[in-house]
Amino acid sequence: MNYWLMKSEPDAFSFEDLKSRPKQKEPWDGVRNYQARNFMRDEMKVGDAILFYHSNTKPPGVVGIAEVVSEPYPDPTAFDKKSKYYDAKSDPESPRWILVDVGYKADLKRSVSLDEMKSMPELENMRVLQRGNRLSITPVSKEEFQAIKKAGNSKRA
Repeated sequence: MNYWLMKSEPDAFSFEDLKSRPKQKEPWDGVRNYQARNFMRDEMKVGDAILFYHSNTKPPGVVGIAEVVSEPYPDPTAFDKKSKYYDAKSDPESPRWILVDVGYKADLKRSVSLDEMKSMPELENMRVLQRGNRLSITPVSKEEFQAIKKAGNSKRA
């Protein structure tokens, strides 16, 4: 099993939105970064665990647990001329953009803020905390995943 951190702006798509969807799953569409796409296409597997992270909010941080619930497949928004994610260079025969479906897994008792994560020694090498990292999808280690999950299910430090 792999572990991931996936960022979403809560005003665009929140963890609560995921929970409220039929079957509590949703395509993770609109990714237009090649490295993030490659993670979905080449490394994500059904059952992988996800830290669902709210970005561009105050405070940013991990707000819940999700999981990968589909194999990777072409992102249909790339072919939809009405979509803000349309890519004229993407071809259904040779798609440029890929997505996976994500599903709700579990609530945390509380969110784990970016500042709190930065203060946790066990997360010192976590990619999302590295200077200049702006990827919307990053791998995390099992230990990092467990540390954030434990923090999110405990009382505030």
